[in-house]
Amino acid sequence: MDNNQTALHIIANGTYGVSMSGGDRILIEMTRRWLTMCREVCFYVNEEGRALYEYHGLADVKYVVWPSSRFKKFGFLCVYLARIIIGACRCLRLKLPENCVVYSSSDFLPDSLPALALKFRYAAKIRWVAGFYLFAPNPFGKDCPYKGANRVRALVYYLSQFPVYFLIKRFSDAVCVTSEPDVKRFVTKGRSEKDIIVMRGGVDFDFFRNIPAPAAKEFDAVYIGRLHPQKGILELMDIWKIVMQKVPKARLAVIGDGPLERGAKNIAEKHGLNKNIEFFGFKDGSEKARIFKSSKIVVHPATYDSGGMASCEAMACGLPGISFDLESLKTYYPKGMLKIPCFDKRLFADGIDKLLTDASLYDTLSAEALEWARTWDWSLRAKEIFYSISGGNSGGKQ
Repeated sequence: MDNNQTALHIIANGTYGVSMSGGDRILIEMTRRWLTMCREVCFYVNEEGRALYEYHGLADVKYVVWPSSRFKKFGFLCVYLARIIIGACRCLRLKLPENCVVYSSSDFLPDSLPALALKFRYAAKIRWVAGFYLFAPNPFGKDCPYKGANRVRALVYYLSQFPVYFLIKRFSDAVCVTSEPDVKRFVTKGRSEKDIIVMRGGVDFDFFRNIPAPAAKEFDAVYIGRLHPQKGILELMDIWKIVMQKVPKARLAVIGDGPLERGAKNIAEKHGLNKNIEFFGFKDGSEKARIFKSSKIVVHPATYDSGGMASCEAMACGLPGISFDLESLKTYYPKGMLKIPCFDKRLFADGIDKLLTDASLYDTLSAEALEWARTWDWSLRAKEIFYSISGGNSGGKQ
């Protein structure tokens, strides 16, 4: 496809709630830059999706709203099913332009099934690029982050991914993943690795570097991310209790919101950590950057993850990181981050203490963090990825 003449139609119908995931952040930042690279950009969204994307600066794209808010009063499952049905039905009447790339922004059914319907309808006339950013954890595996009653929800998600994975692997022209280990899972006879795009995300490096640093650091560490079982926020509360056994006045900043916010605060209160942990909720822009600049290190205690780009924003401020040694993070963060054997909380706490007390280690990892973050420039990433999704590498699967 001729990139300058490409029409990019994005299905982002799975947005639920006001929280912004890493996938949302990638889509927003990429789209801001893609607007100058193609003929048109059109979003197919529900009401919440339009509000989210417009709030974060995407006012210049065309929106087609697939309304579903009236079903929210019946609960998540009902609105989820409604979005699948509404999206698939609306696709039966859509008229797509020539040179069209259809990008389903996630593997969730409200995004992927409408895209599949369009692929069946238009066949070789469109290029379907499917987002598949995280394989659901096995709910019976020892590393599953979902506990108790949440295992039922995890089981439903795990089982529902099997047909979606098959359909995306079989019918899409290209697939976007977030980490190198997932690439081989989508290679087929008709799709080479060139059509599997590692969409790691990016950083506005100059923006973070230009935020002035305070005279003194207020926090020993900062956590940035959704407050979600996969991100290890509850484990971090236990870890911080161990840290405080050595450093009683150690302070932690928590940036983000999500379903475990109340649970994390309850654990902090139970451990008597209220004065040592400050929950900021969702922050963005200069507010987020100032918290980074007021912190010494960034902690990424995810217990199940495909990558996670939020920590790299803190690394762009010169903060070294620490994480569990997850397979996906070996390529995501090969530099600037101390890796801890999975999932030893005491060793993680010892690693935090070592970073805070070993000046030589701190300086080495801080320099690596800056060097690595510099390679995550959004503008460079946007050009590379747009070239791939528009068929620049191979022209699409035949």
